[in-house]
Amino acid sequence: MKKILILTFVLAFLSCAEDKKNLTPSETVKIVLKGLHSKDDSTLKKHTTPDGYTSLKMIENYIPEENDATFEILDESVKEETAWVKYSTSYDGKAGVFKLTKVNGQWKVDSKGPRERGPF
Repeated sequence: MKKILILTFVLAFLSCAEDKKNLTPSETVKIVLKGLHSKDDSTLKKHTTPDGYTSLKMIENYIPEENDATFEILDESVKEETAWVKYSTSYDGKAGVFKLTKVNGQWKVDSKGPRERGPF
């Protein structure tokens, strides 16, 4: 019984530690693109700011349902608490750019302001 309790504690600790993993901006974008493609609301909410989530939900229905979609990170720029990630997808002919903001130590996809321009 003691071994089971210890094993349960260790597994719980490891699963919590995994949730706290600090993802890079590029890793965060890959997760968000997959979540957007699969219409996974919980993933989108976890890796976006409230404004970023609202923006992505507005375009979600325009994403084609392609089972073998691929995503490629083309460039990344990080300055303090803001990052920009340029990416391409197998279903869009032009590159896209996400702005990310660091929130409580975690990178989250955010929405760009109307006149805000990134480095790319």
